[in-house]
Amino acid sequence: MIVAKSLDAALIALREHDDARVIQGGTDLMVEINFNHLKPTTMVSLRHIPELRTITRPDGNTISIGSGVPYSQLEIEPVASVLPALAQASRTVGSPQIRAAGSLGGNLGTCSPAGDTLPVMFALDADIHLQSSDSQRTVSIHQFMTGVKRNVKRHDEIITAVDFPIIDGWQGYSKVGVRNAMVISVASACLVADHKSGDVRLALGSVGPTIIRCRETEQWLKDNTSLTRNSVISPDIAREFGARASRECSPIDDHRSTAQYRRHAISILAARLLQKAYS
Repeated sequence: MIVAKSLDAALIALREHDDARVIQGGTDLMVEINFNHLKPTTMVSLRHIPELRTITRPDGNTISIGSGVPYSQLEIEPVASVLPALAQASRTVGSPQIRAAGSLGGNLGTCSPAGDTLPVMFALDADIHLQSSDSQRTVSIHQFMTGVKRNVKRHDEIITAVDFPIIDGWQGYSKVGVRNAMVISVASACLVADHKSGDVRLALGSVGPTIIRCRETEQWLKDNTSLTRNSVISPDIAREFGARASRECSPIDDHRSTAQYRRHAISILAARLLQKAYS
């Protein structure tokens, strides 16, 4: 185990060890190791790197969250008031102990379709910052996740931060699981209603190989409504919105749920979120 105390030290370690795996909170990685799915010979700990645990507002339109900021800090200010959907998603992650260790960077590094904060990133069009020992780049979340537990991060790169736009509007997150707490989502949804532009954005988790952004459903709503801050959504519009969202997802049957139930859950979650946004 290499315990890096600075970002530069961690990046040098990754460059020097081709087999190295990074570990932040370990809430995903240690499960894989305990089940003998992974047997890393070198691990680089990022937990003590202060650069990865900052929350800044570089301008009035963006909030930048370090990849090492734990969920427990995302539930409270200054994040909760400007990114309420992210705070809601963070509160649903595991136990208090897990939320004290797990982080955005871990969710992105694992890239499971069930990752609770990922639909929020997709609905808000977040940008991911990546850094290696000799370069930096920024990737849209829509290009970052490429499949089930797959992403574009190179071995020698570290996810350093996530940039979220600050919107004038409403945002919310909901998920369904087999119980109320400490559960992997069966289906999840994040809806963002941008009152300035009049756009509504919807992203779904646990119902496809990646997070699904419901572009066709969003466009249907835009074509059939003229939404303002004071608009009210009728039950018929909400039901049709939910039905269309359920048709855009591609769930599977597994040990946690059936594809049919997941589609039904998405139709309900999407409809409820839309009505909440304009209630």
